[in-house]
Amino acid sequence: MAANDSNQIEEEFVEAKNNWELEKLYVDLASTKGKALTPVEKKFLRGLLCGCSPAEIASIVYQSRSSSTVRVYLSNGLYKYIEEMLSNQAGYSVKVKNWSRVTHLLEKAGYKKGRLQLQPTINVRKAQKEQETDLVKIRSIQIQDWGEAIDVGGFYGRTTELAKTQQWIVQERCRLLVLLGMGGIGKTAFSVKLAQEIQDEFEYVIWRSLRLAPSLEVILDRLIQILCPKIDTKITQTVDGKISQLIDCLRSSRCLIVLDHFDSILVSGENNGETEHFTTSTSLSIKNDSLSYLLSPIQYRKEYEIYGELIRRVGESQHQSCLVLTSREKTQEIASLEGKKLSVHSLKLTGLSKAEILLILEAKGFANISKEASQILFDWYAGNPLFIKLVATAIQELFGGNIDEFLKQDTVVFGDIRATLDEQFNRLSHLEKHMVYWLAVNQDAVSVRKLQENSIPGLSQRLSQRLILEAMELLQKRSLIESQASYFSLSPVLMEYALERLIEENFKFSKEKEENLLMSHTIFATQLKDYMEESHIEGGDSA
Repeated sequence: MAANDSNQIEEEFVEAKNNWELEKLYVDLASTKGKALTPVEKKFLRGLLCGCSPAEIASIVYQSRSSSTVRVYLSNGLYKYIEEMLSNQAGYSVKVKNWSRVTHLLEKAGYKKGRLQLQPTINVRKAQKEQETDLVKIRSIQIQDWGEAIDVGGFYGRTTELAKTQQWIVQERCRLLVLLGMGGIGKTAFSVKLAQEIQDEFEYVIWRSLRLAPSLEVILDRLIQILCPKIDTKITQTVDGKISQLIDCLRSSRCLIVLDHFDSILVSGENNGETEHFTTSTSLSIKNDSLSYLLSPIQYRKEYEIYGELIRRVGESQHQSCLVLTSREKTQEIASLEGKKLSVHSLKLTGLSKAEILLILEAKGFANISKEASQILFDWYAGNPLFIKLVATAIQELFGGNIDEFLKQDTVVFGDIRATLDEQFNRLSHLEKHMVYWLAVNQDAVSVRKLQENSIPGLSQRLSQRLILEAMELLQKRSLIESQASYFSLSPVLMEYALERLIEENFKFSKEKEENLLMSHTIFATQLKDYMEESHIEGGDSA
């Protein structure tokens, strides 16, 4: 029985014997390990020598696309043995960065035969031949198109988030994943890192940015050309028809598609693509009984509404692929499709840990930062990696690298950090801004019920409560508020930004106080005045 099992094991990936000094490699690795390789380790090694990825090895050995078992064996065993063996031979450190590097390293070390031998045919099972033929087909069509993907060589942390999203996509076959978060939190970098981590699970990997807001037709034409080059896109002229063609491609092949900056094609409903600068002086009174003046739902820009159909079709249709989106905002289609036990998921990224922020600061040239200074920076910017990078550059350029001098300025929001927050804040409706200001002035986490107790002037209590609830829901979808249990708050940097903006507008429009319901709200105005006094800000009689 054992002999038969052994023979069967030896027969898998048998072509490795023809191209590699297999027995010598077994002996040398056993010497490094301190004992003989197990049959499973030998089998996986032969798979690597045949050019197979962990996913392909799992497909042949276990008839499964789940490669977790294979990856564990490789990471905890073979990769370490190969690294140590080659390092001892070369006299310097050799690292196996990924599965595809194994054959290169071993060939360089002289383990590959100089001449190919004839393929043996006697002991090769018919089923194994079919599997190898299928494997060749899979490898021959593997395509990766990374487009505008950024370099993530300095990627830090996110191990928990990466593990969770990998499980969703690889194990649970998630069809649509949306990565959410406020500006600068690292959504783009995370999407690239995630795609790199799971690329072996897919036949096609395509990464594209929507920053310049390309039309859906342009995106679809390019995707179909890559995934199904034999399809004549001219046959189907309509965008809806091209979405159907794309879904067919996602069914026939295992594809990973990433569309970054999805929020570039979104807009506040009242603007619908037109840029408008809002001010806090705008009255919250109702004009012509129009409630749309207060709230503007997250919508697509004009002529980009068809993207919503793509999202719906990808999320609802049965296929074996995954579409990943990064966005600051969550659309209605995504909210209705997602669920813990469904094939659509969303993940909101928050700030990095203090240890990970220290790594970013070290990379920016701050090697000996004090615990007190690092804690203050971490608290101010809540682990936002972009804001930390921006402030580190400012400290170097304006304060000669002296962090303490910068901290004495007690200025949290400035320059590109403010510009990033302006971009997101200017998309808000008037009532959403009102809620942000209210949270900033109150500072402590509050419940929706607490917010609803302070109704909007000029509206009935019931209508006011409904509008406040909808405004808070929109802020949640825009990744601007933080929630814990049923309580909501702002991040420290957004709180500081909102207060500074509110004070500036209060100074500017103090003469219009009677017409401005935002400023005339007794509770709101009193708390703003208290804050200004505590902060030693001279506000005159404007509050």
